[in-house]
Amino acid sequence: MTFSIYDASAPLFIASLNDMKLWLDKAEAEKGEAAVIDARLAPDMHPLPSQFQMASDAAKGAMARLAGSEPPSMPDTETSFAELRDRCDKTIAFIESVGADALADAADREVVLKFPNGMGYRFTGAAFLTGFALPNFYFHVTTAYAILRNAGVTVGKPDFLAHLGRPNL
Repeated sequence: MTFSIYDASAPLFIASLNDMKLWLDKAEAEKGEAAVIDARLAPDMHPLPSQFQMASDAAKGAMARLAGSEPPSMPDTETSFAELRDRCDKTIAFIESVGADALADAADREVVLKFPNGMGYRFTGAAFLTGFALPNFYFHVTTAYAILRNAGVTVGKPDFLAHLGRPNL
């Protein structure tokens, strides 16, 4: 059995985006949306909605680049938990639409990443996924988690790994 670029990307993105939606449920029940929607870890960091948006962008951008296509456009206009959940759902739907076959040659496919300032990187697909896409995605996932935790929501490691379900041993 081989472990593919698809195996190392799509299931991880989907699992974490689903976990993030559960964190919002917990935050809503414990603190209320108004108490945490604008929370951030530091004055120079983006607030909670931006972390969800950037995690979404990282996941859909990675899948599209690895497939040699364009990601769907999603304007960053979410201001409520319901809208953030919907953003996660739309991102998951896009990821699911990119089949494993579309990533069959992704490990060796050239991925060019350009930033708005004109700088950027050139990668192989494998190097892009492992060196940029996954670390970038998990940075924003972890930051969203930390914002909620810092705001007093009782998220813990089981919430971060909720996709695993209850221990089976």
